[in-house]
Amino acid sequence: MTSPRMLAVTGADRLVIDPDTERDGALVIGHDGRVMESPTPAAPEADTLDANGCIVTPGLVNAHHHLLQTGFRTLPGTRGVPMRDWLPAMATAYATAGIDSTLTGATASVGLAEALLSGVTTVADHQLNWPDPSAAGGDPIADTVSIARSVRDAAAALGARLAFVRGSARDDAMAAAASAEAIVADLLASGHTGGVTADGMLQVAVGPAGVHSDPEATFRALGEVARRHGLRRRTQANEQVDTAIALERYGRRPLELLEDWGWLAPDVTIAHLCDVTDAEIALLADRGTTATHAPGCDVPMGWGIAPVARLLGAGLAVGLGTSGGGSNDAGHLLADARLAMQVSGLVGPQLPARTVLGMATTGGAAGLGRTDIGHLRPGARGDACVWDVSGAADAGVADPVAGLLWAAPGRRPRHVIVGGRVVVRDYRLVTADEQDLVGTLRARVGR
Repeated sequence: MTSPRMLAVTGADRLVIDPDTERDGALVIGHDGRVMESPTPAAPEADTLDANGCIVTPGLVNAHHHLLQTGFRTLPGTRGVPMRDWLPAMATAYATAGIDSTLTGATASVGLAEALLSGVTTVADHQLNWPDPSAAGGDPIADTVSIARSVRDAAAALGARLAFVRGSARDDAMAAAASAEAIVADLLASGHTGGVTADGMLQVAVGPAGVHSDPEATFRALGEVARRHGLRRRTQANEQVDTAIALERYGRRPLELLEDWGWLAPDVTIAHLCDVTDAEIALLADRGTTATHAPGCDVPMGWGIAPVARLLGAGLAVGLGTSGGGSNDAGHLLADARLAMQVSGLVGPQLPARTVLGMATTGGAAGLGRTDIGHLRPGARGDACVWDVSGAADAGVADPVAGLLWAAPGRRPRHVIVGGRVVVRDYRLVTADEQDLVGTLRARVGR
């Protein structure tokens, strides 16, 4: 890929550098795709984006997604049901469609397009479901590598940053570890630091679905892969089903098990955490573990509300994720940021808008171990969104940054920039035809 031209974003009403810093002036992204010192005059040959009437923010970080579920939204038997019923309903849908690289490529393309169009520049995709390894004629390891490639290729084609998580859901522990090794060797063949490629566009991590799904052997096997390659680890814990099954199966709560299994540590991020005690929060904080809030999944499904204010108050970094289309139906992170503020008062003090914007940017980046994304300080990757706040939906707003989250539900950015390249311009994808992606997915899933 050729180096981007210098890009200047000019005329914005306000630049949000990070949750604590705002300023006026232009945002200039250099030839290396990184934010330049301010004030920096753009070179005469620089490309320019007019941001008059707009607010510029860092690109959003979706810290927890299941891109496969993009092809399985609003399925019968998956709405308002206990997770014990939801899990087999989704498994049946996957089995009917047949999980392979054509399915994951199509679902990832649409899910990542939706992400970019709603201002998300980095997606952490927790891929949990894989082809049946007992199917005749296949090569189970090669099949998983092919699936990982299909998601990587979808992200590369669209210009989105991807954190691909080799997950597991009832996989054989040694098979999951062998697959993870093969994926690392294939996707990161050109070298990496901590599982992140030099250009920062691709990251690989590992993580079982949770103690409700995977035994200690799987957590330890994937943890060893992470240790050997310096990868981040990610899992899910303390939703209703996770706690109930852990108590039934082990007589212990999920976080107790994760502590014993070596999965409470600074390199681990845990999604959901709806049902946590003060003692468990203190343990997470002591271990340096990070968290991800997914209200767009947990709230409508009735699976709980994470006590985010308590998590933040204890010193945890907390990101924001949409989770998958099988529970959320949408991959619109800013809409979920609004929901996070709306429901926070049910479990504690209401979260301020800038706090939640921080969760959607720097908080999610922290869970990925990334200091180069989620903000627009000098040297950061040049990932930014230009949000038009000049219309009727924003009229009367006293605080335009708070209004960015509170006003205009379903808001989409006018322009989106990843690494200094414009990937959405005037609300349309630059890197692909949206209808072509939709048509491919519809054909593949038969809907």
